[in-house]
Amino acid sequence: MSDLFVKVQETQTALKAEKLDTPEALEAFRIRFLGSNGQVKSLMGEMRNVPNEQKRDFGQAVNALKQEAETLFQSAKAELEARAEQAAALDLDLTAPGEPLPLGARHPVSVTLNRIIEIFNRIGFVVADGPEIEHDWYNFTAMNTPEDHPARDMQDTFYVVDAPGMLLRTHTSNVQARVMTTRKPPIRIIAPGRVYRNETISARSHAQFHQVEGLYIDEGVSFADMKQTLLYFAQEMFGAPRIRLRPSFFPFTEPSAEMDVWLGTDTEENYRLTKGTGWLEILGCGMVDPQVLENCGIDSRKYSGFAFGMGIERQALRLFNIPDIRLLFENDVRMLRQFAAAL
Repeated sequence: MSDLFVKVQETQTALKAEKLDTPEALEAFRIRFLGSNGQVKSLMGEMRNVPNEQKRDFGQAVNALKQEAETLFQSAKAELEARAEQAAALDLDLTAPGEPLPLGARHPVSVTLNRIIEIFNRIGFVVADGPEIEHDWYNFTAMNTPEDHPARDMQDTFYVVDAPGMLLRTHTSNVQARVMTTRKPPIRIIAPGRVYRNETISARSHAQFHQVEGLYIDEGVSFADMKQTLLYFAQEMFGAPRIRLRPSFFPFTEPSAEMDVWLGTDTEENYRLTKGTGWLEILGCGMVDPQVLENCGIDSRKYSGFAFGMGIERQALRLFNIPDIRLLFENDVRMLRQFAAAL
């Protein structure tokens, strides 16, 4: 039995004599004393040969040896790493040129959206934001969309299975509803963001896309105010000399209209975009339905307003002559770099 205790002491003396001044010496130390076939492991295996009355003392001696070996190893490792860092710092040439970092590119959707925000900021519209996972009331009910409306069908809208009444917003009108229920008029906002619809992905449509909507509410707001605002936008965004408004229907506006901009047919691109008519549809708009105002706690007898909305991807496709909407979601930097300096 005394031979085993002597072996522990000899191992302890041996590990203290090790010079751990290089990574190679440190690794050799680890293998010799702490490895799976090392001396500490070997001594632990001798426990079965120790009489029961001495097992406790022997176990404590071996554990103390193991802890000492691990402490020496970690201390030497930390010292070697500190030396390496110091040496690297001394070798650092601060005058040397840095490693070039690969740069991405501004996305056509971001370029288009920033341009839209800039234009409306000039005439007093501020950006408002809201959640993408929304309650049915803000997305549909507040916006005067009845329960039997097709947009409420699961074939058109993504509903959250584990949260009744919750869905992925189908438009950024939910932001309008939230602003109208928390702020008092006058209200002048634009609401950009991602929206989701259960649509088949193709060259012209996608289940996820971006939209920007606008809302202006105050006393005495008229259809003429809306027309002049949107004419200004069309001139600044597309350079279009004039617009036209065609009657349409939206549950949350009355009267409602689709807005076209005049691009003409003087170029092959404009002829193709307008299908030979010279007119290009870009957005929907209308006067806010009085019921929507009342739903959101605004007195429709005192206040009126207009709203509009457009898909940002569609504008980007037209501005940059991109033939397929799916290209916008592939994030191929080679394609995106073409539009980095645009607008």
